[in-house]
Amino acid sequence: MPELKNKTITMKLLTLSFFLIFSAVAAFAQTGVKLSGSVLKDAKPAPGVTISLLRAKDSATVKLSVTNNEGLYLFENIPAGQYLVSATAVGHLKAWSAKIDLQPVGSTVQAPLISLVPVSKDLAGVTVSSKRALIEQRIDRTIVNVEASITNIGTSALEVLEKAPGVTVDRDGNISLKGKEGVMILIDGRPSQLNGPDLANLLRN
Repeated sequence: MPELKNKTITMKLLTLSFFLIFSAVAAFAQTGVKLSGSVLKDAKPAPGVTISLLRAKDSATVKLSVTNNEGLYLFENIPAGQYLVSATAVGHLKAWSAKIDLQPVGSTVQAPLISLVPVSKDLAGVTVSSKRALIEQRIDRTIVNVEASITNIGTSALEVLEKAPGVTVDRDGNISLKGKEGVMILIDGRPSQLNGPDLANLLRN
């Protein structure tokens, strides 16, 4: 079984047009809490920043997202409870929000603004973000760089994928992107010939 800890997994939609017209707002009824927020770099909106939603009690990662061109992010259908938000970007220190209390169900909560601080060569003993972003969203694909994942996000490529924005893995191991099947999985730039349970088992190890 090939080692996937340092593999890049790319999910590409078969039709580019669908990706461009897809709305980020889910078409089904919301049963949890919405959490929105924004991130700044040098006092300007910061696009492409990886956002992690973590449970406050154990810092376990619940969901992942990426800021849009306006530096905004959104989590939906979150169970009520207490959470933290972290932001990571290449060349910047990892930033954290204060504890956020999400309730009641059906409400929308605005997270505290996060401002990223660039890495200084003079700093020592600090946590610096990975050289590669965990999640990269491009026009025609979503790239998940498994080697950039934090330990508590998941110990396998499949666990990281399950928490990536827009990705769903069903009980049979079928992977869909933003509610649509028909996605192509590329490992190190090469399409995988596996699907369903076989692909899930490969990514799980």
